[in-house]
Amino acid sequence: MTAIKHALQRDIFTPNDERLLSIVNVCKAGKKKRNCFLCATVTTERPVQVNVVKVKKSDKGDFYKRQTAWALRDLAVVDAKDAVKENPEFDLHFDKVYKWVASSTVEKHTFISCIWKLNQRYLRKKIDFVNVSSQLLEESVPSGENQSVAGGDEEAVDEYQELNAREEQDIEIMMEGCEYAISNAEAFAEKLSRELQVLDGANIQSIMASEKQVNILMKLLDEALKEVDQIELKLSSYEEMLQSVKEQMDQISESNHLIHLSNTNNVKLLSEIEFLVNHMDLAKGHIKALQEGDLTSSRGIEACTNAADALLQCMNVALRPGHDMLHAVKQQQQRFSDLREQFARRLASHLNSVFVQQGHDQSSTLAQHSVELTLPNHHPFHRDLLRYAKLMEWLKNTEYGKYEGLTKNYMDYLSRLYEREIKDFFEVAKIKMTGTTREGKKFATLPRKESAVKQETESLHGSSGKLTGSTSSLNKLSVQSSGNRRSQSSSLLDMGNMSASDLDVADRTKFDKIFEQVLSELEPLCLAEQDFISKFFKLQQHQSMSGTTTTETEEMDGVTFSRSYPSGVPQAITSEKDMIRQMMTKIFRCIEPELNNLIALGDKIDSFNSLYMLVKMSHHVWTAQNVDPASFLSTTLGNVLVTVKRNFDKCISNQMKQMDEVKISKKSKVGILPFVAEFEEFAALAESIFKNAERRGDLDKAYIKLIRAVFISVEKVANESQKTPRDVVMMENFHHIFATLSRLKISCLEAEKKEAKQKYTDHLQSYVIYSLGQPLEKLNHFFEGVEARVAQGIREEEVSYQLAFNKQELRKVIKEYPGKEVKKGLDNLYKKVDKHLCEEENLLQVVWHSMQDEFIRQYKHFEGLIARCYPGSGITMEFTIQDILDYCSSIAQSH
Repeated sequence: MTAIKHALQRDIFTPNDERLLSIVNVCKAGKKKRNCFLCATVTTERPVQVNVVKVKKSDKGDFYKRQTAWALRDLAVVDAKDAVKENPEFDLHFDKVYKWVASSTVEKHTFISCIWKLNQRYLRKKIDFVNVSSQLLEESVPSGENQSVAGGDEEAVDEYQELNAREEQDIEIMMEGCEYAISNAEAFAEKLSRELQVLDGANIQSIMASEKQVNILMKLLDEALKEVDQIELKLSSYEEMLQSVKEQMDQISESNHLIHLSNTNNVKLLSEIEFLVNHMDLAKGHIKALQEGDLTSSRGIEACTNAADALLQCMNVALRPGHDMLHAVKQQQQRFSDLREQFARRLASHLNSVFVQQGHDQSSTLAQHSVELTLPNHHPFHRDLLRYAKLMEWLKNTEYGKYEGLTKNYMDYLSRLYEREIKDFFEVAKIKMTGTTREGKKFATLPRKESAVKQETESLHGSSGKLTGSTSSLNKLSVQSSGNRRSQSSSLLDMGNMSASDLDVADRTKFDKIFEQVLSELEPLCLAEQDFISKFFKLQQHQSMSGTTTTETEEMDGVTFSRSYPSGVPQAITSEKDMIRQMMTKIFRCIEPELNNLIALGDKIDSFNSLYMLVKMSHHVWTAQNVDPASFLSTTLGNVLVTVKRNFDKCISNQMKQMDEVKISKKSKVGILPFVAEFEEFAALAESIFKNAERRGDLDKAYIKLIRAVFISVEKVANESQKTPRDVVMMENFHHIFATLSRLKISCLEAEKKEAKQKYTDHLQSYVIYSLGQPLEKLNHFFEGVEARVAQGIREEEVSYQLAFNKQELRKVIKEYPGKEVKKGLDNLYKKVDKHLCEEENLLQVVWHSMQDEFIRQYKHFEGLIARCYPGSGITMEFTIQDILDYCSSIAQSH
């Protein structure tokens, strides 16, 4: 153990300026035995530091390394486990309990004794020595007070002293003088022993010779020891005083810490109090405004608004943790709550009174609008109420129940007011529609016009392409219905079994003006009310322009609606927009049924009014959807547009139905069929109405349906006609259709225009060929026989040798058709054609010219056969082509 102790001192503690005082070989209790050493050390420099160091052998070699060190002042308990029995286990209580097992009980006791000495010497700290033999501790106590642990330390140090340089040099000289020292250690040791005895004897003699000096030296040493004891007593007293000073300094330090902590807490407390006072203190002026503020004047409303905002700020202040536990804070919050409830109740009561009063005042102004087609202006009402908009927002954020009650009351009062105004307004519109005509006659049975009436041009559109006016007129039709046609069929436009009247297009213009006026009055009324609702009740009206939008389309009865929704729209915004629509729907619940009634009346007066209504309504729907596709106005007008579109489709269907039901007289010529003329009137009227209109596609679809029905019905009538040849019916009517489509230039009917022209041309040619027939019948039969012989293989120049077709027979047949007879036959033919054709279409000269051309073609054909089959015979017709032209011209002029 001594060798290990020396090795540890040299390798580990000497480089760290430490002295190793005690060592014990231990291992941890209860674990796999891995031996290490616990060392008690002190530093060589002052102030002295006492440590307990754990040293263990390195795994990679035979050297030792320092592993852990604990300061002895941190040692609280030394537990020897058993003070009577031999037990190698002991515990050291530092920051935690370390359990050790010593290699021997002696080493354990020696180490614990050293710890007790060090504690007494350097620390004077109360370390508990538990289960340690009192005898062991007593043995460690020095006999005199002046003798301390230092003696033990010196003994421990004396156990091993290193050689100095001089001693090492003397030993080397000695060993060089004794060469045999290395080979014979015993001889060398004996020699050293003899020399040491000689040296000791010399020393004793020298000491005995200087006994007096020794006595003096001893006396001096005794005095020095006394002085040392006195110094140690003074040092001890100084140390005790320093310990007292240290305790006082510790108390002062702790007191300073408490003062600093108190100051910090005071600063924090002041900050919290200032926060509560600054954020939860409502000015007396605000309190007075909330309790007694005038809600009728602008200045009073502004003061109440500012006070309400200040109250809301105080109530919404973000309290810090623990504030809500303070009694004063609870009292202030309760006071704020009472003020809020009191002011909300007073505000709601006042606004309800304003709603009632405004509704009453507005009702008194209805009389002045009863004779005019205008709706009362609610702008003054809105202007007065908008002064309370900020207070409504405050009410919405603080007392939503009262806000909701005000919303309901507003809808109740205003819906009744608007219902009276709108019903009176529509009543005036109906009176103007069904009132006195320009001739001063009342509508008794609401009759409508006949098709063939004067039409004036209609101005419906401005330069921008939008509907700007409501005055309309029609161009005068070029086609006049004949008396026979009027008597043969009922008017297709005479819907609902209404009788014909003297009304003209000006009545339709008047309806158009009235309908446009109705929509023009309703639209700003709804938009103004919706804008007011969104501002007054603080509802989100318009979607944010940022971000993408999603557009959904819906089609109903051929009417397409679009709805736009922003991607990712917040639920609050969507619900507020829904609330606006719900409020508008309740307030204006009578608009849609009143509009539908007005539309039904207009359709009853004249089914063609559905054209005007479709264009007007489509434009207003288009305008409303551009502003807000999901608004009440857009939705309501869209629903009404569906009704208008249904009436328009019904008008087209009824026309097609009446075409199918047309009956013609068996005794009169057909002429231009009534539905053909009426299609012309419909197309002319529709083109003037739908010029640049948004719903042009609906008209184009109707055109296709009507024109196909017209074609089918013309064919049907032509097949059933007995008085007039089929080709004449087809020719005249398709010519009229072609002329109409060419004049109106309807782009979607280009194919039908070409088809009408083709049918007209085909049936004209068919009628000419059929009617003209063979005016030179015998000559025709003769040359048919000639062509038959040639077809059988006889050469053309040899046909004259045939008995039945010789030159003499040809001359005989030609003599039967002198010019006078030919002219007579043509005159009869002209009269026949004149009976077939009607005057309205004026195709007689066209047909007659075509017959003239056909007759000349036959003439040239006969001349060609004579020239080829009877060459050099000199045989010619009794009349020439010029004669034919003269005959035809003379006949046409005479008739």
